Amino acid sequence: MNTKIGFSLLTAAVLALNSAAFAGSAKDYQVTGPILEVNDSMIVVQKDHDRWEIARDANTKATGDMKVGDKVTVHYSMTAKKIEVKAGKGKK
Repeated sequence: MNTKIGFSLLTAAVLALNSAAFAGSAKDYQVTGPILEVNDSMIVVQKDHDRWEIARDANTKATGDMKVGDKVTVHYSMTAKKIEVKAGKGKK
């Protein structure tokens, strides 16, 4: 009986930790297309008729050497840099 209780508590702890770890993470997005331009600070990908310019830094992981014309899939998340709040219309 004690083994079942211990296993249940361990399972509950693991589920709680997993929920906390993912609660604050931003949604993952992706764009696929040929590289138009690439350097240490950004990559530009053509998606249909749109040009997607995505910032990169030293923490960006890449497999292989990227060059113009290569087809890539870029995974990214959106992060707010600045938020300006303007008062909403008040009730009369």
